[in-house]
Amino acid sequence: MKITVLGGTGNQGSGLVMRWALAGHCVIIGSRSLAKAQAVAADLVERLGGGVEIVGMENPAAATAGEVIVLSVPYHCQLSILKDVREAIKDKTLITVVVPLQPPAFDQVWRPEAGSAAREAQNYLGDRTPVVNAFQNIGAITLQDSYRSIEADVLVCSDYDASKKIAMQLVADVGVRPVDAGPLDNASVVEGLTPLLIGINRRIRAGGVGIKVVELGRL
Repeated sequence: MKITVLGGTGNQGSGLVMRWALAGHCVIIGSRSLAKAQAVAADLVERLGGGVEIVGMENPAAATAGEVIVLSVPYHCQLSILKDVREAIKDKTLITVVVPLQPPAFDQVWRPEAGSAAREAQNYLGDRTPVVNAFQNIGAITLQDSYRSIEADVLVCSDYDASKKIAMQLVADVGVRPVDAGPLDNASVVEGLTPLLIGINRRIRAGGVGIKVVELGRL
């Protein structure tokens, strides 16, 4: 599958790029700077020892080339990036990793008027672009260690079952168990886990705290 990661030059985005490339996908890094996208793509290929398919493009071209689109950018960039690629991503699944953090309080939950960044994206894009919310509870440090086993689950929310199924398979391809967390309105809770985990990481001086859904009835 051709996966485009808009924001693939960032820490979390590049971690996802590496893991999907290792799983055999063709991964396209999207950036506002072509030179930066190509440089990061070349660096990641070298880090993985070659034999993987990672390329860099400007955002509009990357959005056009990808079959599934992943949005991994800071919250304040979300709308401007979506404006640049809105037409190119119609009828494609958009997986958003965005979290509405308000600096400097990165460890405090803040919600936009729509309730979540994912709901804002869906409202802006309309029904032609199904939005799926995922990966907010897996940190960049964990993803960057591309051969490390991840002891956590990923909560996945969407109003579109077919797109949710695609996203859950891509979560599994990263090496993590996907958990169906219901409709997109639940993204407000899932996005809130990010500042919660950031705070826990700081307090216990860790870097890779995650969450796991425990099947209590089977213990």
